[in-house]
Amino acid sequence: MPKLPFQDLRSAFAGQPLFEDKTWRLSPDAWPIQREQADELEAIGSACLEFHQALEALYLRSVAGKNLLRNKPLTAPWVADYLDRGKPPELVAHGRDPANRGMFPTVLRPDLLLTDEGFVMTELDSVPGGIGLTAFLNRLYGGAEGLLGADDAMIRNFHASLASLRPAVRNPLIALVVSDEAATYRPEMEWLARQMQVAGQRVFCMRPGDLFPLGGSLFFDVEGNPERIDIIYRFFELFDLASIKTAPFILEAWAAGEVAIAPPMRAFQEEKLAFGLFHHHLLQEYWDEALGARPRKILRAIIPPTWVMDPAPLPPGAVLDGPRAGGRALADWHDLVAATQKERDLIIKISGFHETAWGARSVILGSDCSREQWQQGVERALELARTNLHVLQAYRKPRRVRHSLYDPSPPHEAREVDGRLRLCPYYFVVEGKARLSGALATFCPPDKKIIHGMQDAALLPIRVRPA
Repeated sequence: MPKLPFQDLRSAFAGQPLFEDKTWRLSPDAWPIQREQADELEAIGSACLEFHQALEALYLRSVAGKNLLRNKPLTAPWVADYLDRGKPPELVAHGRDPANRGMFPTVLRPDLLLTDEGFVMTELDSVPGGIGLTAFLNRLYGGAEGLLGADDAMIRNFHASLASLRPAVRNPLIALVVSDEAATYRPEMEWLARQMQVAGQRVFCMRPGDLFPLGGSLFFDVEGNPERIDIIYRFFELFDLASIKTAPFILEAWAAGEVAIAPPMRAFQEEKLAFGLFHHHLLQEYWDEALGARPRKILRAIIPPTWVMDPAPLPPGAVLDGPRAGGRALADWHDLVAATQKERDLIIKISGFHETAWGARSVILGSDCSREQWQQGVERALELARTNLHVLQAYRKPRRVRHSLYDPSPPHEAREVDGRLRLCPYYFVVEGKARLSGALATFCPPDKKIIHGMQDAALLPIRVRPA
């Protein structure tokens, strides 16, 4: 198997920056996985799409006050309250619009940790970065045997997932709209657009301010000529919508049927507390009915216990469905402050619709911080609960693995080092199916408890070992 020389890698990234002001460690090899793991990744994609479909049904039935079960009474108006909390009324109304029914994210990317028990899914992202980077890495490591996402599958299926939103339009014009908040990822989106243009597809990367309305449609200038936009891929979080001056034009064009938007602007699809709903004891029968047997089994195995930190008062004698603190059941979320360090193998993070809800910005790992920091994290989560709910999630420690990395200092020799791994497979929804099209491995030093892109991590494509 060919090994990529250090200078070739450095030259490739220097010649094509993919993240603004970001660097990472380099490796001669793609990350290897077993065929059984690749098959599991295929199944996880289908389960994630079915989860989104079941979540939509749960939300809309909650909104309408409808029964959740076939042969037993169960309503849950609190589900809609959780998922809508803190959102602008017009955004909530947009998400509930009948025209949006059955509209799901076109890109699904779970964050999977490799643990001693197998994969653990800590989040399910529908506006993920890394699409262009993973496609670029797949090309760069193209000689690797069994490369997951070979033959430009990332680029082809990304385009196919978007073009499928306007099937009657031949070669639709697609705008990859990247906000200033997400500017770090603009270089990779610009690269993606260029690759699709080379293939004869009309795809352009732009800023929100490049859009303008004309006759009820959306346009942008191409060499001084206005071009009508058919599909928008929004690369910005919904909390950022208020800062986008052209947002009213986008919504008006969508309402008129002049433009399709992916992912749909449905805030309930982007809340981390959906995992808390999946584990909620009152909703287990709903998930049993809403999900097929195999997806349900997969999701129960990989989604760690997750709870919504709702500080609503309990009646005397009642306890929370949650972990224990000081050896006792919780009667109030404030009781978490008394948890021992061993009991604090828990993560607190904001659920969504907030500037800290992405990039691990709000994540607090209880066993990796001081008691004072833990107390501050608990109190902040409860103080913000009226507008921004937090979730509490059981921490599953990634296992130690080994891989070859180049030394960052000359002579840049390759050597095997210990680390921990996060896998991010990319699924593009085409014709109602989640197509696994590539995956990004983030290999971090072993002392890093929270795995994300960082300077001392390596970012690698995935290859499947021969059977």
